[in-house]
Amino acid sequence: MKAFRKTTGRVAVLDRADVDTDQIVPKQFLKRIGRTGFGEVLFHDWRADPDFELNRPEYAGASILLAGRNFGCGSSREHAPWALQDYGFEALIAPSFADIFTSNCVRIGLVAVVLPEAEVKRLMERLARGGELSVDLEECTVTDEAGVAMPFPFDPFARRCLLAGLDEIGLTLEHEGAISGYEARRQTSIDATALTRA
Repeated sequence: MKAFRKTTGRVAVLDRADVDTDQIVPKQFLKRIGRTGFGEVLFHDWRADPDFELNRPEYAGASILLAGRNFGCGSSREHAPWALQDYGFEALIAPSFADIFTSNCVRIGLVAVVLPEAEVKRLMERLARGGELSVDLEECTVTDEAGVAMPFPFDPFARRCLLAGLDEIGLTLEHEGAISGYEARRQTSIDATALTRA
């Protein structure tokens, strides 16, 4: 997993509350077995509407999504963060996220930042016609184009994983020495194929 420290990029504003994972990636696209290619079906049904927010030219190439409260609610499908990341988003900012959605984001290196609702609304108004933000995970701040820094809380364990680029396999490999030592000390396993039936 790629480490995340700081990103500065164009912002796309999605001023909608309770965006669920079925809206992010509709169920008919869950048959794929890889993690790539989901960006092209992100918000598939909504994108058919020419007036949908992500169809606006000022949001083209956005790497930060500014969204409404309870983003990522609904089913626990991992495909939703995969699609957001595959589309090009590196960070999401909202007043709140569904817990399982947030966990799925951390597992792939996508940063979900919680800011107070009033702050999110203010940013949405300022960035409705385009603009940039910086998300700094080392400092735990979001900074606007005027240089105003807004602090945000972040789970310390999730922050450590993201800063170091550690997924679950990477976390396990941090203990490779202890695992190898245990394996060297333990008894040879029994060959189950040599057991006879009683």
